[in-house]
Amino acid sequence: MAQITMEDLLADSPLGQLKQGEVVEGTVLEAEKHQVTVDLGARGIGIVMRREIGYGNRDIEPGSEVIASVVDPELKDGTALLSLRKAAKDRGWDVLADAFDKGEVVEVKPYDANRGGMLIEAEGIRGFLPVSQLSAEHYPRVAGADKDEILQKLNDLRGIILRVRILDIDRKQNKLIFSEKEAVREDMQERLKELEEGDEVEGTVTGVVDFGAFINVSGIEGLIHISEISWDRVENPKDYVKVGERVKAKVIAIDKDRLSLSMKQMQSDPWLEEVDKYSKGDTVKGKVTRITPFGAFIQISPAVEALVHVSELGEGDGADPDKLFKLNEEKEFTIIDIDKEARKISLSFN
Repeated sequence: MAQITMEDLLADSPLGQLKQGEVVEGTVLEAEKHQVTVDLGARGIGIVMRREIGYGNRDIEPGSEVIASVVDPELKDGTALLSLRKAAKDRGWDVLADAFDKGEVVEVKPYDANRGGMLIEAEGIRGFLPVSQLSAEHYPRVAGADKDEILQKLNDLRGIILRVRILDIDRKQNKLIFSEKEAVREDMQERLKELEEGDEVEGTVTGVVDFGAFINVSGIEGLIHISEISWDRVENPKDYVKVGERVKAKVIAIDKDRLSLSMKQMQSDPWLEEVDKYSKGDTVKGKVTRITPFGAFIQISPAVEALVHVSELGEGDGADPDKLFKLNEEKEFTIIDIDKEARKISLSFN
């Protein structure tokens, strides 16, 4: 029978000599600016350089329990060189792969941002959350897609807890992609089932763009198109709504994960109220608001705009709208037709 030496016993013992790559547990003795000193009990003292701490361990202090990977079992001064980052990575890949397989929702805190999205470290592994995978609540709606303004809005999310799902994970390629949108999808689908066309809702304006305004309705993204903001002719949505403002709107369509909303349908149509004042054959005064090749648009009341078609202006060069009218001037016209269903009033030029 082979003789077992003391060296063999120490090698098999948890109190034996440290080995490169081994994972060990210890207690923080000192947390200095450039390094952290860890008590490994009977196995000695370990040193962790600051760059090997990792984002998730930056708040460690004396007395904290840590798990580290042995980089060098014995330095010249007799201490061991350790890495919290490597130990966290080895363990982290397994934890995240398990969460991915189970489709679990995890909580993360972005530590930085670039124009493409949020930089995240989870379980010691650095990953990325693309802008396109942010939820409606956090998506940076910016007029004109201003890159600097987008980055500013993304920076506002740093340090905020986000609930995400892992969209893609590949340890060999060191790839880890998160999605906040996927984490809230199921809850959002349940809330969408509770809504119907015609429902009145309230939400917060998250972005104002040239074609309308985006509204967060209990985590569901809604769009109020520029044509649905007001019964007035809206030139700039920013004149009517502001980011952060609470607004009430009516659901006019439900399309997959998005609501189409209307603010103007929360109020009676002033056009229908004012048009009842007019009859076919009435002579009216109106202000020229637009001049086009096919005629001119005339404001005959605050809510009612009518058209005098080029065919009602005569023949030849004398029928040119640009020559007959000037913007904002007032002239007299005769109402020749009222079509309430099509919301149109036709005029002839006196």
